[in-house]
Amino acid sequence: MNWLTNRAEQPDNNYLKIALARQEKLTKPPGSLGLLEELAVRLAAMQQTDTPSVDKVWVSIFAADHGIAEESVSAFPQIVTTEMVKNFLNSGAAVNVLSRFVKAHFEVIDVGLIAAIDQVGIITERAGNGTANFSKQAAMSQEQMQIALLAGKSAVKRALKQQSKLFVAGEMGIANTTSASAIAVVLTGLSIEQLTGAGTGLDNESIQHKAKVIEQAILLHQNFLDTPLNVLQYLGGFEIAALVGAYIFSAQQGLPVLIDGFIATTAALLAIKINPDTYSWFLYAHCSQERGHQVVLDYLQVKPLLHLNMRLGEGSGAVAAVPILQMACKLHNEMATFQQAGITTQ
Repeated sequence: MNWLTNRAEQPDNNYLKIALARQEKLTKPPGSLGLLEELAVRLAAMQQTDTPSVDKVWVSIFAADHGIAEESVSAFPQIVTTEMVKNFLNSGAAVNVLSRFVKAHFEVIDVGLIAAIDQVGIITERAGNGTANFSKQAAMSQEQMQIALLAGKSAVKRALKQQSKLFVAGEMGIANTTSASAIAVVLTGLSIEQLTGAGTGLDNESIQHKAKVIEQAILLHQNFLDTPLNVLQYLGGFEIAALVGAYIFSAQQGLPVLIDGFIATTAALLAIKINPDTYSWFLYAHCSQERGHQVVLDYLQVKPLLHLNMRLGEGSGAVAAVPILQMACKLHNEMATFQQAGITTQ
């Protein structure tokens, strides 16, 4: 797994300066387009170009089951993971609709459902039949973690082969907010109460139960949670590991990443803890309703593009934000300069 810590070059500062200079010449007061200006400038530096674009978007959905679901930490039964994967393959989920709207390439990867499914279109890179119950033992072995990390890397390789300009990863796994909350607690040092929310729709009593399960699991494994990779192995999910692998490799390859909700942001946090070079390659699509999401965004000192009160996951919030990036690029590339428009600036 040495590849995880290989250096990721930083976005090109020269193209950053060129993009900033162009923004000063466009027919608007400086800074008046706010975040749209910042996005265009950052994408120009990431893509090393005068004309940034987000015309080819790649969406990978990683799916896996969680042994922690045995502890009644989700409002939905575990079978829903498999049923939703079939819905993705049949193009019926929210992320399918949004991906079609932005003309993104869409794929689904089974990283570890309880049982493999035989349906046209699924990519199979299984690390196991779901993770173990991490309230009783480590969620996965090192070998399983490596398989899941490499599944993420493979998805980015496919995206690069098609010359994609933006990588979006989604996740599907009943009980995965429990895993994400546990990971975030350990990595940030913040309280379980701050980082444990309703997930798929738990009531207050059930949220308290979920927090207790997380507390007991962290106590059980506390002597082993000394590195980010150990945190992933003991508390994580196969789909979370795939997200981490995808995010790290995207940064190493200079491919901008648009991060989705709480689980995806926790995976980004893991990626940054494993390889700090990745930090500059991540854009954060939205802040969800999940309690811990804003907490982790604040910890990372990043601003999300949107606040839509979403809490669906599956990459839907990220894909919903793609048109914002596309508009930012269009404005940067196509607006007239003051000189072109013959407008007096002094």
